[in-house]
Amino acid sequence: MFRNMVTSLFKHERIRTTDAKAKEVRRWADQLVTLAKRGDLHARRQAMAIIREKEVVHKLFADAPKRFADVNGGYTRVVKIGFRPGDAAPVSLVELVTPEPKKKKKPRRKKKKATVAETPAASVTETQAGEAEAATEEAPTEAATETAATETAEKPETEEDAVEVQAESEAAQEAEAEALPEEPEAGENKDEK
Repeated sequence: MFRNMVTSLFKHERIRTTDAKAKEVRRWADQLVTLAKRGDLHARRQAMAIIREKEVVHKLFADAPKRFADVNGGYTRVVKIGFRPGDAAPVSLVELVTPEPKKKKKPRRKKKKATVAETPAASVTETQAGEAEAATEEAPTEAATETAATETAEKPETEEDAVEVQAESEAAQEAEAEALPEEPEAGENKDEK
């Protein structure tokens, strides 16, 4: 009975039967597809021992290596389609699966960096750079010039990042102002000496 069902499955590529028989036919069919993928004479003779028609064996051995080359197992599908009207037995459809070809993934493109004039966040960094330059004119130190250079080099991507950068630069400027000793005016230096 199963030999006839497997023969019909490969001949018509789908059959309708009860659930229990469908599960067993699926097992037999998957083994035969594996033999067909192997393709040697011994495999063909083993398939001929199960499948009853020579034309079906020839069709299986011609199509299976091309059709299932990428897949290792899962050559058949069982779909439950309802109940038989006479005895209410669960009925399923067993069919050969045609695997979909794998699509090649396109490489992702890198985002282009925006120029200074294009982004609104960049205008915030320009004002920060101006503030840093003004701070360096008042008290020229190496730390202030490094801060200005890093602020101009870092361009925030969002407005939130721009606000964070601005807050950090203001805090850095205040810390530098507190850390530097006050320079006496030119007139006061002469009196002390």
